[in-house]
Amino acid sequence: MRKLTDRKPTPPRPHTQAAQLGGSTPHESARLHVTGMAQYVDDTATPENLLYVATGQSIHAHAKVLAMDLSAVWASPGVVDVVVQADIPGKVDVAPVYSGDPLLAGDEVQYVGQPLFAVAATSMAAAQRAVKCAKVDYDVLPAVLEIEQALAQDSFVLPQHKLLMGDPDAAIDTAPHQISGEVYVRGQEHFYLEGQISQATPLEDGALHVLSSSQHPTEVQKLVAEVLDLPFHKVVAEVRRMGGGFGGKETQAAPLACLAALFAQRTGRPVRYRMPRHDDMVQTGKRHDFLNRYRVGFNDDGRLLGVDMTLAGKCGYSADLSDGIVDRAMFHADNAYYLNNASILGLRCKTHTVSNTAFRGFGGPKGVLAVECMMDDIARHLGKDPLDVRIENLYQPGRDETPYGQTIEQHQLPAIIEALEQSSNYRARRAEITAYNASHETTKRGLALTPVKFGISFTAKHLNQAGALLHLYTDGSMQISHGGTEMGQGLYSKIQTIVAHAFGQPLSQVAVVSTRTDKVPNTSPTAASSGTDLNGMAALNACEKIKADLRAFAVEHFQVAATEVQFLEGAVKLGAESMAFAEFIQLAYLNRVPLSATGFYRTPKINYDRASAKGRPFLYFANGAAVSEVIIDTETGEYRVTQVDVLHDVGSSLNPAIDIGQIEGGFVQGMGWLTSEELLWDDTGRVISNSPANYKIPTAHDVPVAFNVVLFDQANQEATVHRSKAVGEPPLMLAISVWAALRDACASVANYQISPRINAPATPEQVYWAVQQAKAFAAKGGAQ
Repeated sequence: MRKLTDRKPTPPRPHTQAAQLGGSTPHESARLHVTGMAQYVDDTATPENLLYVATGQSIHAHAKVLAMDLSAVWASPGVVDVVVQADIPGKVDVAPVYSGDPLLAGDEVQYVGQPLFAVAATSMAAAQRAVKCAKVDYDVLPAVLEIEQALAQDSFVLPQHKLLMGDPDAAIDTAPHQISGEVYVRGQEHFYLEGQISQATPLEDGALHVLSSSQHPTEVQKLVAEVLDLPFHKVVAEVRRMGGGFGGKETQAAPLACLAALFAQRTGRPVRYRMPRHDDMVQTGKRHDFLNRYRVGFNDDGRLLGVDMTLAGKCGYSADLSDGIVDRAMFHADNAYYLNNASILGLRCKTHTVSNTAFRGFGGPKGVLAVECMMDDIARHLGKDPLDVRIENLYQPGRDETPYGQTIEQHQLPAIIEALEQSSNYRARRAEITAYNASHETTKRGLALTPVKFGISFTAKHLNQAGALLHLYTDGSMQISHGGTEMGQGLYSKIQTIVAHAFGQPLSQVAVVSTRTDKVPNTSPTAASSGTDLNGMAALNACEKIKADLRAFAVEHFQVAATEVQFLEGAVKLGAESMAFAEFIQLAYLNRVPLSATGFYRTPKINYDRASAKGRPFLYFANGAAVSEVIIDTETGEYRVTQVDVLHDVGSSLNPAIDIGQIEGGFVQGMGWLTSEELLWDDTGRVISNSPANYKIPTAHDVPVAFNVVLFDQANQEATVHRSKAVGEPPLMLAISVWAALRDACASVANYQISPRINAPATPEQVYWAVQQAKAFAAKGGAQ
């Protein structure tokens, strides 16, 4: 196991030292980030005659639009153009997969904030003033706003899907113990530092160049072209970096690009559309709320015999990516555990709220939370330590089939949990905390160790592909373009290392340039934790193609064996001799050896048959576990997270500093989702958590002082890029240990005889009411 004792990245290596895999080198844009020199879309030089966009929005959750008078909007100072749905020359629908997402609403609106029309003006202030001048008449219709309403009215955006293994009903009915429960899990606002933004610039011959803060440049290109009724090659979408994405810029960035491009086409002027934070929080989708229900049968040891789960996601008014998100929740409702006999039903609820979308972990965290809630409930029912129930049910050889038919092939979790249990002194701390709680009334402490098993691959098979374009120049420097996007996660840094290492060159010799649809076409989104897996392999494929040509040239030119040609330490070894890399590349150029190549990669082995609900949707699993300790005030519900210990599997790490940074960041973001970030709507369907004042993301003060992160040092058994594993999403679910620890503290109020309900996020109010539930249980002598 590799431990980073000092989490500061090591200094850059000298220019002449070749890049090494597994080195803790800084993020490729670290200096630009901290000096403010990193350029985002809104930092680009303001073009002459730039126009700015704002939209007029619905004030009702569901209504017919009877009339819309925009004469005062047109007359407002600074307004250059105004568009409604009828002005769109091509496709109106900008949905990513299924239909139902009009760029501008027509005769019906389906959520508060849905854009009805758009304005282009000479300043952002002028555009925002103008949209307020519209007069709109509505016929208000009934609205479905909550999951329970949708279930009662059979309101769904897509059909249900079900996983089935064995005979769960019979297994539950004949089990020695049966319990049932539910937990409501709210969504999460992405709250990226850089809000949604796009800029479109008209080029010659009707073409357009689009800068976008997007995780999916190809989708931006496609939808802009379709909205404008252009062939795809007339649109170039470019992304250099994003100031955070977290899934919120996978599909939700494209409408901004489409509106900017529409105005650019109509006016012949460059157009920028930047959403103010308030509009962003109202108009863009979030992580889905989920209502999770379960019924379970188990034996005296807590071993699962049968499980019946229903996972109902709040999709909003349209499908967006909800089909895959609910699927992902279902695929992860087992988490680390063999369910034996299982039924897992996924429901896609339609509500008249903004269409929810991808968020770090997709639907996975909601499924994981459901089964971890169930594990705690089983433990309290049996009077056991929840860790023992978890260990009892871990996937093991012979008990390794998932509900969707994939066999677990790399059993790391028993070893990870055993190592973490020992290194965190879990058992001693459990005994000490139990004694503390028995002697303290006002404060109680909680402890929980929870695992994570997260499948890596897009569940939509066709997305598991990537391309790259590599150029070598005659001075030995290289430029790599690929289909992935950089949102701060370090993808570009890892690609830079992969390419530099392939040629034995220092990092300074490799430039990773903007992701552009005219360099690498038909890209998949940077999502599903697959950025390095896909694009790293594509880049490596391009390197191997060029190296093969260079090696063939060297064999012929220098009369050496192919095995004697090596690219090491900034030079090319040619048998007993060596040549400077730049000199060798110059010689290759003079001999007409190709110094550019495209690379491609497709993920092998994966398949999923939706009709039978069986297959192998994931190439492999990333695993990890976390121990969290908390202390609560039973009179107010306030609490602190006092210590976190993490042991996480990233395969053979390409860059431990970046991987540990992702684990820490993912954990804290997950902690925010589960403790403080409370998404709320009023009874009209209006988002009321719509600003930093009423939506609380974690701050530096929320990070536990004792925060220990260790990498589980074991190579991936699958042939990923240098046997590494994905790191982006899995760590977010490690924060479930915080939620479980809070529940553990509340349970101690009733001497651990009850598992009080705590919905997520576990705000101080939720903790307070859970304490009251436990107190009431204890006051009745333990009677339910």
